[in-house]
Amino acid sequence: MICALLIGREGSSGFPGKNLLNVLGRPLCAYPMMAALESALVDRLYVSTDSESIREVAMSYNAKLIERPDELASKEALGEDAYKHGFEAIKSDLASEGKELELLVLLMCNAPTINSKLIDEGVGMLRENQEADSAVTVSVYNMWSPSRARKKDKDGFLEPFVPFEAFDEKEITCDRDSQGEVFFADMGVSIVRPRCFADMESNLPPQKWMGTKILPIRNWGGLDMDYAWQIGMVEFWLREHGVKYEGMQV
Repeated sequence: MICALLIGREGSSGFPGKNLLNVLGRPLCAYPMMAALESALVDRLYVSTDSESIREVAMSYNAKLIERPDELASKEALGEDAYKHGFEAIKSDLASEGKELELLVLLMCNAPTINSKLIDEGVGMLRENQEADSAVTVSVYNMWSPSRARKKDKDGFLEPFVPFEAFDEKEITCDRDSQGEVFFADMGVSIVRPRCFADMESNLPPQKWMGTKILPIRNWGGLDMDYAWQIGMVEFWLREHGVKYEGMQV
């Protein structure tokens, strides 16, 4: 079976209430649920949360609920641990029915720039390439190339975040495209094989659930929402992908 797992917690210190924010007439967390349910290849949707409000939205979309433990619902908790907990719960649930998990579609309540087409494309990529551990949505953001990143030194001046020795310095110019396409995992979806959870410490950081051999699902403008100024970006992405305003579904 192919199952989707959506995670989201009640608290958010940076942007309180973001997971339930009204965007085009729906709570933000509804969009990844809709993408999973509209997929031709996802068999079942699970939602892991500590939030009663997110549970209510999940039940309106016929999702199966996983109780997210308190220790995995704090601001210090890592998404990878919440995913691992959900994975184990899903594997156990399927085993009780005599079923096995082929692929797990990982979603986030605050990452609404996803639809069923992208999910189905990623599943197809993994079925064609058995060597790959995962397929994830990526957006090209050349303007945020590592060559442009800076941090403050001990005197308060800006210095390269990544030492220029890591690049071909002759190719670094003010042209945002000088480093070629810069792919960012935009958190819209990570479609992973169960083996990715076997030894997560051996996987690539920072999103260790992706394994080491990661295929790109090409997206544009993808993001996980952490700031209010991103609302317009999300609404634009959704409208460009055919989403229309509706009344709140809670």
